Amino acid sequence: MAIQERFDLIVIGSGPGGYVAAVRAAQLGMKVACIEKAPRLGGVCLNVGCIPSKALLDSSEYYHLAREHFAEHGILTGQIRLDLKTMMARKDQVVRDLTDSVRQLLENNKIAVTFGHARLSAPDRVAVTPAEAGPQDRPLELEGHAILLATGSVPLQVPGLEFDGRRIVDSTQALSFPSVPRRLGVVGGGYIGLELGSVWQRLGSRVTVIEMLPKIAANLDGQVGRALDRILRQQKIVFHLNTRVSRAETLTRSVRVTLEKGAEQTRATFDRLLVSVGRRPNTADLGLEALGIRTEARSGRIQVDARYRTSVPSVYAIGDLIAGPMLAHKASAEGVAAVENMAGLAGEVNYDAIPSVVYTWPEVASVGLTEEQVRERKIPFCTGSFPFAGTGRARCMGEKDGFVKLISHAKSDRILGVHIIGPRAADMIAECVLAMEFGASSEDIARTVHGHPTFSEALQEAALTSQKCSIYTT
Repeated sequence: MAIQERFDLIVIGSGPGGYVAAVRAAQLGMKVACIEKAPRLGGVCLNVGCIPSKALLDSSEYYHLAREHFAEHGILTGQIRLDLKTMMARKDQVVRDLTDSVRQLLENNKIAVTFGHARLSAPDRVAVTPAEAGPQDRPLELEGHAILLATGSVPLQVPGLEFDGRRIVDSTQALSFPSVPRRLGVVGGGYIGLELGSVWQRLGSRVTVIEMLPKIAANLDGQVGRALDRILRQQKIVFHLNTRVSRAETLTRSVRVTLEKGAEQTRATFDRLLVSVGRRPNTADLGLEALGIRTEARSGRIQVDARYRTSVPSVYAIGDLIAGPMLAHKASAEGVAAVENMAGLAGEVNYDAIPSVVYTWPEVASVGLTEEQVRERKIPFCTGSFPFAGTGRARCMGEKDGFVKLISHAKSDRILGVHIIGPRAADMIAECVLAMEFGASSEDIARTVHGHPTFSEALQEAALTSQKCSIYTT
C-alpha cells in the first residue's frame, strides 16, 4: 500500500483530547494529521456528550424556573408550554457552532483532517478507510513519526438490556427523544444518569433511578452524596438502591422490567429505559492486538507509561483509553502533556488536582480527596463546612440548598480536598483546583478577600471554620 503522506504526528480522534493535542503539536512546529471517523469533529463530548447534555440541562432548568419559581419573583407569565422541537433545535445549533469552531481551529493551525476509520497497520503507519469508500477502494495509508490514540469511550451494554434505540436507549439516544416520556427508567445512578434524568424530570417525566450500589454517585464525598440524594428525592426523582434489573421485556409502547433487591422481586413499566452504567474504551478495530499494544485485561484500558507511551514506543494513548476518570478536561490535559513529551519538554498532569462536576441542580463539584479516602489513608485531617443558606447571594437567588466542605491536613493545613454542592459549584471549584495546584493551605483561602455578596464567600467561610479544627478532634 502506497504511503499518501508523512507526518510528525498522527492523532486518531478529534474529541477534547485529540483536537487539543493536535493544536498543541502544531504550535510546537510539528506537521500534524487528525483522523475522525464521525461526520463531524469534536468527538463524543461535543457531539453527543458534554455539550448537548448541558444545553438541555440549561433549557430544562429555564422551563422549570418559569413553571415553579418565576411567580416568587413577581414575574407572572400565564400558561407555560413546552416546545420540545425548538429546545432540541437549539441544542443541535449549539453543537454545530462548537464543532464548526473546532474545524476552524484545526484549519487555522494547518492540521490535515481526514474523515474515516483509522487502524494501526505498523508502529508508524495508519490505514484510513474513508466513510464513503466502496468495497473496491483501498485504504489511505499515512505515516507518522508518532501516533496518538484519542478515540474516547462508548457506553457499556448490559446483558439482557441491549440497546434497541427505541425503548431501551443509551445516553446518546436519550438526548433526542421526540417527546417527553411519561415514565423514564434510568439504570445507573452515576453522573450521566442523574443529569439526563434531571433533564426529563424537569420537562415532565416521572423518573425512576435504579442503582445496584447502596448510594448514588458513589465517587462523591459521602456527606455530599447524601445531600444530593435528599435534594433529588425532593425534586420527585424516585430511587431504588441496592437494586438490579434482572430482565427487560420490550412491549409495543413500553418496556417492562424485573427489579431484584435481595430476595425480593418487583416489576415496573416505563415508556423508555435509559441504561447508563458506565463506559468502556473505544478500541474496537484499532489494530492494538496486531501491534502488541498491551491493555488491562478487565477494563480494556491501554497501558501507558509516565510519558503516555504504550508498549509500542511510537504509539501514545490518552483520555478515556487509559486509567483515570473519564473526563473531557482530563483528556485535554493529557493530550497537551503527551505532545510536549514527544517534543522533549516536561509534560505532565497533576492527577491530584483534576476537578469533577455533576450538572444536576444544585450542581456538585469536587477536587482532591474525599473524607472517606482521607480516613482510609489514616491522614490526620480537619474539615470545615458552610451552608449556602448563610450567604446573601444564595438567599437573593432563592438557592439555599447545599454547602461547601473543605478538608485540610491537620498538621500542615494543606488543602486535601474541596467538595461543593450548591449553585454555581461547577464554576466555584476552579479556585479550589488552583489552590491545590499551588499547594495552598486553608488559611490561604481564609485570608483571601472574596467579593460580597457572592457564592464564593461560602468557600472562605468553610476555610475559616477549618481553622478552628485541631488534630485532637479528628
